[in-house]
Amino acid sequence: MKGLMKTNCYDVDTDMVIVGSCLKNMQPNAYQALTKMSKNIYEVCLESTHFNMVVTKIIGMICKVDIKKIIFATVDKSSHCIQLHYIESEIRKAMNCNNLEIIHYVAVNNKLIKVSDKTIKKSKSLAELEQI
Repeated sequence: MKGLMKTNCYDVDTDMVIVGSCLKNMQPNAYQALTKMSKNIYEVCLESTHFNMVVTKIIGMICKVDIKKIIFATVDKSSHCIQLHYIESEIRKAMNCNNLEIIHYVAVNNKLIKVSDKTIKKSKSLAELEQI
């Protein structure tokens, strides 16, 4: 696992997994499942690195390398880690991502649970959730 913020923008492959840095220790079996999806795993902690810096870093990587797939994975219920899933919308606002597949997972009980874009969007709107 490499540190996302310490990785050169050119030193990435066509697929990458970006995880909250605590996932490997807190949910080791879920982390192992991610290693079967890709060997290109990058960690970042949004408790210590500002969200905007991470967005800018990922956009820089996408601009320099023809990345085809990004997987975001975090532990569930973390107020910091949830922000990692919001990066997709920021990337899509900033650039054309038609050829980029983005998948989201949360780890619960050492298992990965796929999370839809619809769920992520709703999680940002407390007023909308309140009405459900």
